[in-house]
Amino acid sequence: QVQLVESGGGLVQPGGSLTLSCATSGSSFRLYYMGWYRQFPGKQRELVASVTSGGTTEYADSAEGRFTISRDYAKNTLSLQMNSLKPEDTAVYYCNARKWDPYYVELWGQGTLVTVSS
Repeated sequence: QVQLVESGGGLVQPGGSLTLSCATSGSSFRLYYMGWYRQFPGKQRELVASVTSGGTTEYADSAEGRFTISRDYAKNTLSLQMNSLKPEDTAVYYCNARKWDPYYVELWGQGTLVTVSS
């Protein structure tokens, strides 16, 4: 079973960049639909970006044009490159993995805090 460990969060100034990484363990990384979610205080987690096992990406409107999701099949790693960061991007970011065959499995990382502030 895949396990997820995020890294790369921290404090960044508005307009700056940050790259989040999600290291996975397990041999079936390529079979998973992967995504980055974020959670604001008192709110539900929301999808930021996702990538299918085949590499098709999708972005929330708030992330489109500023964030890039990618997956490295050789390193079993998911990344989120975040540019032009805004204070409203401040949140805890979570890595998510799902697959449906032969049965539904959904996994979450522990989360990493991103703070955008001057």
